[in-house]
Amino acid sequence: MSEHRLIYLPLGGAGEIGMNAYVYGYGEARKERLIVVDLGVTFPDMEGTPGVDLILPDISWLEERRDRIEAIFITHAHEDHVGAIGYLWEKLDAPIYARTFTAHIARRKMLENDLPETIVRTASSWPEKILAGPFEVSFVPVSHSIPESSALAIFSPAGRIIHTGDFKLDKTPIVGEAFDQKLWLDVSKVGIKALVCDSTNIFSNIEGRSELSLENDIDALIAGAPHMVVATTFASNVARVKTLAEAGRRAGRSICLMGRAMRRMMETAIETGILRNFPKVVSPEDASTIPREHLMLLVTGSQGERRAASAQLSSGKFQGMELREGDLFLFSSKTIPGNERSVSRIINQLSEKGVDVVDDSAGLYHVSGHANRPDLSYIHGLVQPEMIIPMHGEHRHLREHRKLAEKNGINSIVCKNGMMIELSGNAPKVVEYIETGRIYLDGKAQYGALDGIMRDRVRIALNGLVIVNVVMDDEDDQVGEPWVEIRGLPSSGASGAQLVDILEEDISQYIGRAGCKILKDDNALEAGIIKIVRLSCHSEIGKRPEVSVIVGHLA
Repeated sequence: MSEHRLIYLPLGGAGEIGMNAYVYGYGEARKERLIVVDLGVTFPDMEGTPGVDLILPDISWLEERRDRIEAIFITHAHEDHVGAIGYLWEKLDAPIYARTFTAHIARRKMLENDLPETIVRTASSWPEKILAGPFEVSFVPVSHSIPESSALAIFSPAGRIIHTGDFKLDKTPIVGEAFDQKLWLDVSKVGIKALVCDSTNIFSNIEGRSELSLENDIDALIAGAPHMVVATTFASNVARVKTLAEAGRRAGRSICLMGRAMRRMMETAIETGILRNFPKVVSPEDASTIPREHLMLLVTGSQGERRAASAQLSSGKFQGMELREGDLFLFSSKTIPGNERSVSRIINQLSEKGVDVVDDSAGLYHVSGHANRPDLSYIHGLVQPEMIIPMHGEHRHLREHRKLAEKNGINSIVCKNGMMIELSGNAPKVVEYIETGRIYLDGKAQYGALDGIMRDRVRIALNGLVIVNVVMDDEDDQVGEPWVEIRGLPSSGASGAQLVDILEEDISQYIGRAGCKILKDDNALEAGIIKIVRLSCHSEIGKRPEVSVIVGHLA
């Protein structure tokens, strides 16, 4: 009989921040029974993925082994952990487990995609365990920037794993569960084979701060504002939204929530009992009748999202509200790497309106939801695992976390997406490499990077497009003149003549001198026309555009 093994395989979230998808398995090699932890998304950008709605992990490896999947476990309700559930579940067809708040969000995502919400099962927390094949899994409450976040204690015949999910050490989180040292000691007391651990803030060398530490500074800022106050933060950060709303209430302001995500998240938090005693809010319609100095708007769009309330307010009106000179706009958030340009655009648009913008550059109005380096070191010592597998971070984060683990005397390894790690022994080892990638959600279609659609779209965006129509008869003679259309290119170039006219003339001359062999072969004719168009465009405008050639034939 083959020897059984315990494996860990990240399909997303290891070597990047976002799109988390992790697999654990136990059993005979290549016959392991599997569990999945998180199915998240990442977000597109106009430079690399124009027009894409969401980016999902490529779960082809899992789909081929769907008969071996016991269950899917979701650690918390951030989009990079739960956002792909509605798009990928049918490929896996396994029960989904999550705690109350997260389960509520996951059910919404299933319903939005016409999938059965009953697949999502509500789980209790430690010490309750869920049986999933050879595994028993327990949700261990942790503090983070969204309510009811959990680590997972994963019991296997080869030892116990702690998968931290996203976490921080916060004893006063305002909303959600506080960090509980006794609980972590209880989970760890029988010995931990592997700690698979959040690496996001490994380069932050000071201890993490509590959510409660923001209260006084936010109070002072809002109390001192003479006109209308607008604040934005992550809609999922229920504790921060409450902190901001309470500060507004204490300053004598009416509170208005603006943006669908903000309203939906607050409704979910109240419905599930997570959020209590939230200040009374007014509708946008009622807000327009309240004196501006007595009003505070809490809005979506802290990352510069074009359709969110912040962007709309910065460029004009939103739901009847408009910013004016002297108003205060607070970014109670950190700008995620990659979003700097979008956020900067909004800040400048606000400045042009005369709005006073305050961000967190002074460290007064935002705290991270992730453990900093000293906190990670503390967890290493508290759990005392045999090995540490860094996750949830770019490669530099994983590498630095490995160094910290080894400095603390613990075996570690840098494990990127697609690296299957065996955890059965005393040290982690790579046993296989799996092909991983990304799936683009584009409207209702899903496609991968190898399909070439995104490559073509980026090339067209960078270089422009020329469309050529040519009609040939049965004698392989050209019928009429070629017809050229251009998209995303200047109408004239260096010669001053119209670019379309130049291209049509150059194509006619090429066809006129082409031999019978080329004229009888549509592929050869198309290749020749593409070459001529690119050479002519480069001569006229210094660009080699994408070219689409349509060769028609008269019967």
